[in-house]
Amino acid sequence: MQIRISWPAGHLTATIEDTPTAKALGKVLPLTSTAQTWGEEVYFDTGVSVPLEHGARQVVEPGTVAFWTDGDSLALPYGPTPISRGDECRLASPCNLLGRIDGDPRLLATVRSGDPIRVELTTD
Repeated sequence: MQIRISWPAGHLTATIEDTPTAKALGKVLPLTSTAQTWGEEVYFDTGVSVPLEHGARQVVEPGTVAFWTDGDSLALPYGPTPISRGDECRLASPCNLLGRIDGDPRLLATVRSGDPIRVELTTD
């Protein structure tokens, strides 16, 4: 499935794999939330509560679409966070991996904490 993530200064799309977490997320789309930032990561509450899946990881590539089960949130890292070692994307704790952002994940740098953020299925 493909999703569109929009905020006041921009938008991007992401390709999501067929996982139990993705299915749970798909059931609540479209959703609107309030963006938070943590270093070079954007995250926001989804209202979805799921368990940690096999294969969950804490260190991921920039542009990974992850689900932070401790916060019921999508986590979108595009660079280092406050707990990263060097240039890695280290999430707060292991997260379920959902997919990848299409294109340049650094567009997420235009998201400001407190921005409204919307996630919806794309129609293409």
